[in-house]
Amino acid sequence: MKALITGASRGLGLALARSLAQDGWTLVLDARGATDLEKIAADLDATAIAGDIADPAHRDVLVRASDGLDLLVNNASTLGAVPLPPLAGHPLDALERAFDVNVLGPLGLIQGLLPALREHRGAIVNVTSDAAREPYEGWGGYGATKAALDQLSNVLAAEEPDVAVWWVDPGEMRTRMLADAGEDADAAPRPEDVAVPALRRLIAERPASGRYAVSDL
Repeated sequence: MKALITGASRGLGLALARSLAQDGWTLVLDARGATDLEKIAADLDATAIAGDIADPAHRDVLVRASDGLDLLVNNASTLGAVPLPPLAGHPLDALERAFDVNVLGPLGLIQGLLPALREHRGAIVNVTSDAAREPYEGWGGYGATKAALDQLSNVLAAEEPDVAVWWVDPGEMRTRMLADAGEDADAAPRPEDVAVPALRRLIAERPASGRYAVSDL
């Protein structure tokens, strides 16, 4: 089995990569920082391809390296502007960048990889957030990108019956992103303790395409 995981140098992406590697999966790993990613890939006997998923040229390289793909995990994400600003003063250039990374990048990868995923009756995991649904102050920009990713996933699931499409809300996790958002990341569970087992259950049991919260799995 072969998987491509974006944002795999830390947090949920790294924890999931470690879990899949233990079960013998062939992995293609993406992240922006080459040094950390290459060390991780060496430890996991994986392929490291560093770059920005908002860059079409980088996505092309990922697609070429992912022939025979069974699983795409769109995990790479950005908060955009930090500290998280109210919408009244949200810098539009930062919001545009967030849409490029959180929405257009995943869709571009999906478009490039759909032929392989259709052939293998593969699966797509799009990592979303409860900020896509809840009115958290300061989270409007990031939440808007995840709401867009939710609806993109929803329509994709209807259009691609031979591919499982799951958009998954992992809940709060002990990650650098949560800390960068000004939240108490140390009080949150580690990705490997809650989110990864839930994702592994999805992958193993292959339920119907849809939106899933880790807290319900």
